[in-house]
Amino acid sequence: MRAVLIVNPNATSTTPAGRDLLAHALESRVTLTVAHTDHRGHAIEIARDAARDGVDVLIVHGGDGTVNEVVNGVLPTCGTRPDAASAPAVAVVPGGSANVFARALGISPDPIEATNQLVDLLSDYRKGRPWRRIGLMDCGERWGVFTAGMGVDGDVVAAVEAQRAKGRKVTAGRYIRVAVRQFLASARKEPELTLHLPGIEPITGVHFAFVSNSSPWTYANTRPVWTNPGTTFETGLGVFATTSMNLWANLRLVRQMVAKNPRITGKHLIRNDDVSTVTVTSDTPVSCQIDGDYAGLRESVTFTAVPDALCVVAPPAKPL
Repeated sequence: MRAVLIVNPNATSTTPAGRDLLAHALESRVTLTVAHTDHRGHAIEIARDAARDGVDVLIVHGGDGTVNEVVNGVLPTCGTRPDAASAPAVAVVPGGSANVFARALGISPDPIEATNQLVDLLSDYRKGRPWRRIGLMDCGERWGVFTAGMGVDGDVVAAVEAQRAKGRKVTAGRYIRVAVRQFLASARKEPELTLHLPGIEPITGVHFAFVSNSSPWTYANTRPVWTNPGTTFETGLGVFATTSMNLWANLRLVRQMVAKNPRITGKHLIRNDDVSTVTVTSDTPVSCQIDGDYAGLRESVTFTAVPDALCVVAPPAKPL
């Protein structure tokens, strides 16, 4: 089995010692090549070359942004139905700050534990267990693996990336502070978004919209934050949007989202955990994010669920 270990050395929780340990653990089980990223988009290039070379597994040691790049490197352009069997499988050993994708797959956030999981899963594959297949989001311009958003969600990601560019460390606390500031700023704006969902009339007066491919939506350190608890890699997409920026109404939503047994409801909440497609349009260009990376200003984005799009090295899906 041939594998490429793609390492983002600038990811939040990667260390030289951890990278060496991971490579050493893998070398006795696969024919391994190690590649380090050194610029944005580099993981796409590495993954694309590896896929063309017939590599069996791409192992990502980095954060969610690196995972997204690798997935977009191995798959065809959006709008084309992927053939999961012909593309390399993707494995993740978390190295970022949130590692939402890996944790949603059942991978430990601890890199050493995740390495042990990976070794066991590779052994299971050699014994005849097939790779797990998951669905993805076709976001029109790129594939999304776990989340996207328009409105305040995109504003938060843009603001955090600006702080990262200044050399500030990204932490859960920084995300929360930025999110609160952006939410309060957005509360003074008129709603700009319209949701277009299958089978119903367009919903106007929407302030922000999250689209999910799995759950939880994110993590605040160890605490999961839920928007669409019924959304998984094996279902359609989850939609979570609001028609009000009332502080107290949204604080009630936040309490529900971080509850141990989330029951998320609200008169101003539009939520569906399993849709095949959703289009979000805006009167004016608004911020968009895909998998925690700022995608720029957009007036319209269509998100489409694509089942069985990618093979992953991960534990079997848990039954709902």
